[in-house]
Amino acid sequence: MADVEFKVENSVLWITLNRPEQMGAMTSAMRDEIIERLLAARTDLAVRCVVLTGKGKGFCTGADLSRPPGAPVPTEPPPISATREMMKYGSQRLLRTLWEFEKPVIAAVNGTSAGLGAHLAFACDLILVAEGVRFIEVFVRRGIAIDAAGGFLLPRVMPLAKAKELVFFGDDLTAEEAYRLGIINRIVPGEQLEALAREWAERLATGPTYAIGSSKRLLNRGTECDLETCFEEELFTQTLVTQSDDAKEGMNSFRERRKPVFRGR
Repeated sequence: MADVEFKVENSVLWITLNRPEQMGAMTSAMRDEIIERLLAARTDLAVRCVVLTGKGKGFCTGADLSRPPGAPVPTEPPPISATREMMKYGSQRLLRTLWEFEKPVIAAVNGTSAGLGAHLAFACDLILVAEGVRFIEVFVRRGIAIDAAGGFLLPRVMPLAKAKELVFFGDDLTAEEAYRLGIINRIVPGEQLEALAREWAERLATGPTYAIGSSKRLLNRGTECDLETCFEEELFTQTLVTQSDDAKEGMNSFRERRKPVFRGR
């Protein structure tokens, strides 16, 4: 069985982390394969939404740090330059690809999400969570600083004081508290998670994909820009979107008093 599975159904790309015995820990090969598929899906008209999920008790518990049997255990940390390059072209590249992906992405979080795994969920647009799920900023437990885009993502999805509490102490964030803070969209029994993700994803996949992706970009940029810049980007974006086939269909269906049929272009 592949460590990560891909399938397209009803215009939805399902990406499933398939390492239940390792609690979804991600290898570099898995990471690179996910990036490759997301990059290809950007211009693939057959893909209009993405669902990221896992199997077993773990969604993703971070990067896989295990070593082959008999491999020597390093006694010194890697050189600073090596750490920098590994992060830049590893976890940061994966999180950047998710954040900037201009189609809707749903995280269907089936189990424990720690470190990189928690940030994978936070980088998605909509987060559906099974009961009992925990998010863990595990870095302080290892004596290291937050990484995997955490310094960018956490202050955007939760209050800064809460982000600091989680990062400084490394305590678990329950699904219930995450919902109360507005970090996630829904909590459901585990056996209902896939069905809800499918319902939401297929609904998004029938929407105006280009318009949704453009709105996603404006919302993401809205946390970074001043008012004038946001207004200018809104003007520029809407000028482009109104020329799309879906925008024309939206206006025609309104005039004709019928339900629109969007094609995702």
